Amino acid sequence: MEKVVNFQQLQSARRLLVRQKITMMQNRYVVHLEAPDGSEGPMVAFVEQKRLAFKEQVTLFTDDTKQYVLAGFKARQVIDLGSGYDVVDHQGQPIGYFKKDFAASLLKSTWHLDAPGIPTLTGTERSPLVAILRRFVDSLSWLPYHFDFGANGHNAFSVEKKWGLRDRYVVDIADPNLDRRVIIAMAVALDALQAR
Repeated sequence: MEKVVNFQQLQSARRLLVRQKITMMQNRYVVHLEAPDGSEGPMVAFVEQKRLAFKEQVTLFTDDTKQYVLAGFKARQVIDLGSGYDVVDHQGQPIGYFKKDFAASLLKSTWHLDAPGIPTLTGTERSPLVAILRRFVDSLSWLPYHFDFGANGHNAFSVEKKWGLRDRYVVDIADPNLDRRVIIAMAVALDALQAR
């Protein structure tokens, strides 16, 4: 049985490992703390995203039993690509907000993330070449990407898609004040919503 991780343990994490599991009707994401040897440690979130939903709503559970909600995110409007997404805690209280910047994303995908007590973070793809190849050559949309989120020249966290047959992501967190639930929501959204 998996060890249960409390909020303080999650909040002190400096690296999270995200693995996607693809099923017929849903995308599933399993989020783990990193163990000392670099492998997957305890599970901290289990996420299911229904495909082709008219109004995106994604719930982050504490584990794959889906008994306890960790957080979630929801589109503000139906089929409005520019509306943005509210991140809420287990009681439905707002803890963050993110939105894709469609004008800036024409060449490099760009997202803006807001959370209480921090400046607005902007996340962009690190490699302009990979960004262009992923955008304009359909057969290369699988290429790994690396997003850096920061403000005022300081990196707050990064999300890196790794090479492999299955989608895997490494989330490195530099800012200790960032709510890890908001970071997990953003990391999942980068994969789940990237093509929209």
